[in-house]
Amino acid sequence: EECRHIIDKVKDSSVIVLITGESGTGKTLLAKEIHNQGKRAKKPFIHVDCASLPENLVEDELFGHEQGAFTGAIRARKGKFELAEDGDLFLDEIGTLSPALQTKLLNVLQERYFYRIGGTSPIRPSCRVLAATNEDLVAAVKERRFRGDLYFRLSVVELQCLPLRYRKNDIRPLAERFFPLYWGKNRSGPFDKADEAVYQALISYDWPGNIRELEN
Repeated sequence: EECRHIIDKVKDSSVIVLITGESGTGKTLLAKEIHNQGKRAKKPFIHVDCASLPENLVEDELFGHEQGAFTGAIRARKGKFELAEDGDLFLDEIGTLSPALQTKLLNVLQERYFYRIGGTSPIRPSCRVLAATNEDLVAAVKERRFRGDLYFRLSVVELQCLPLRYRKNDIRPLAERFFPLYWGKNRSGPFDKADEAVYQALISYDWPGNIRELEN
């Protein structure tokens, strides 16, 4: 409910939102909720998983390149900042960015322009940036693994996804949603109900993998 209250405040604004929480708590779901609830709902929602991209490809993925910028660049290519247009660019696992890319991202967020790789003409993005991380960025800043100025630029509004072990009252309604969903995919006939002992067993567990573990 606290998350919904914050989403209602920021859904139509251009403010950067940083979504924090352990893996599996629903950060991507909250980013999509911000997008779908606001005036950008019919605009693009571009999801970039910074952790899954090789470091040498992240810059190209975000900013694009010009024809001939490097070997194999046979044509110009738009990056995700351009493809997001007037919608939302969701930078997932932003804590994994290298120091060099942190600096470039900070410049884009502050100056509101960037260059494609090999380009000379500035491009001004019109998208809103949403970011997420399962890292403790405050600790990362103290350990000099993450730029403090970038953290403060990202955390204008911070939306916290609490671990499931701190939200025991959420376990039963989540399970009640997942039971019929997966019953329908794996069994014939309608789902009836789960025994009360099943719910008690679920509630008594700590769920280190959070909602993703509960669903699976």
